[in-house]
Amino acid sequence: MSERMSARDAIAAVTRDFTELPLTEGEFPEDGPLAWAGYDASRARATERTGETESVVPGVATIEGRPCVLVSFEFGFLGGSLGRRTGDRLEAAYETARERRLPLVSLIATGGSRMQEGMLALAQLQRVARQSALLREAGLPQIAVVRDPTTGGGWATLGAGADVVLALPGVQIGFAGSRVRPADADPAAYRAEGQLAAGQIDAIVRKEELRGVLAGWLTLLGGARPAGPAPVPEAFGTSGLPEDGWDAVSRARAAGRPRAEAYLDAYFPHRQALVGDRCGGVDPGMLCGFGLHAGASYAYAAQTGTATRPAGYRAAARLIRLADRLGIPVLTLIDTPGAANDAEAERAGQGAAIADAFAAVAAARVPVTTLVIGEGGSGGALALTSPDRTWVTADSYFSVIAPELAAAILKRDASQVRPTASQLRLRPQDLVELGVARGVLGA
Repeated sequence: MSERMSARDAIAAVTRDFTELPLTEGEFPEDGPLAWAGYDASRARATERTGETESVVPGVATIEGRPCVLVSFEFGFLGGSLGRRTGDRLEAAYETARERRLPLVSLIATGGSRMQEGMLALAQLQRVARQSALLREAGLPQIAVVRDPTTGGGWATLGAGADVVLALPGVQIGFAGSRVRPADADPAAYRAEGQLAAGQIDAIVRKEELRGVLAGWLTLLGGARPAGPAPVPEAFGTSGLPEDGWDAVSRARAAGRPRAEAYLDAYFPHRQALVGDRCGGVDPGMLCGFGLHAGASYAYAAQTGTATRPAGYRAAARLIRLADRLGIPVLTLIDTPGAANDAEAERAGQGAAIADAFAAVAAARVPVTTLVIGEGGSGGALALTSPDRTWVTADSYFSVIAPELAAAILKRDASQVRPTASQLRLRPQDLVELGVARGVLGA
């Protein structure tokens, strides 16, 4: 079980500079809108126990120099549940974020909607969803920190609906709370670690590291925007151009060739990852996130040399759409033999996932810069490739199909694979001549 912090303790864990929003609360009928017997007494006991008059404490904060609107839930106040006055406070927080052009950070611990206010409590989720949509339209980021527990509508709006979702170790997360889920449900699925493995959250962060991680995300998502597209990364080494098509393929498939991690480490002195597709999947072969390069923020989606799975394409599309909304240019690194084509990938919606990635790149208003660093395997690589800002390294290739498969389709024997590779004109210099790439790096 994770440590349960009060709302004020959670605030103190991330900032020393917090100013609570001034709130004017209207009349509240006796025992609430449903005249639920004993509701006023329950609220009074909750206030006596916690020192709070509602389940949410909103305010403006500075986290290591980065300003934001901060919302902290008090689970000790009726289970951190959402009622009408909670909705008022959350709405005030979102409105303040829009008015002051600030990111919104939520420190969440809630059991969901407040039963004692019935459907009026449940309707607060629609208010939160509307305010979240308005903040997205304003191009402002939302970061959620999931504390213990975070369940019900609070998870399904403030939590899972945030752009970046962080969680403390071991916390309970899920739409179904512990008292309403099936008796035989796997408890691991409702913990932070299980949700990370399923691609539903981006990172598990210890309490003592939370302030620094939040400051890093606020810098990456809420800082100054670069004036132009992401600069193309420098290639590693000078290997010269390949002699023929098969030479290009062999070099791109070489085990010792630099991979995406090396390029990202060289390009970004500081970066933080987005993990998962929010649909239950994680593809380790797709690295997504934001980083600082020459003091400016850029988004990145990088293939690592494996066949890309549906979760990878969906995660990349999620990343590109978030970057586009925030006005942050995108860098993509292409390195895949192609899209995964096994039965599991098909059942997981490979075609739709690739289509989604194509659509995200095509619709992006921010510039997308692409560097092909290894294999460029057909549509599985093209889905994340910029149509007008693509470069290739000297140890890469890009092809409509793998040479071996092309030979098989054309009913050629194995001895014809090498000449077929040349016919495909997949070498870096061929790609420049064909107008597919702007230039070759590392030649």
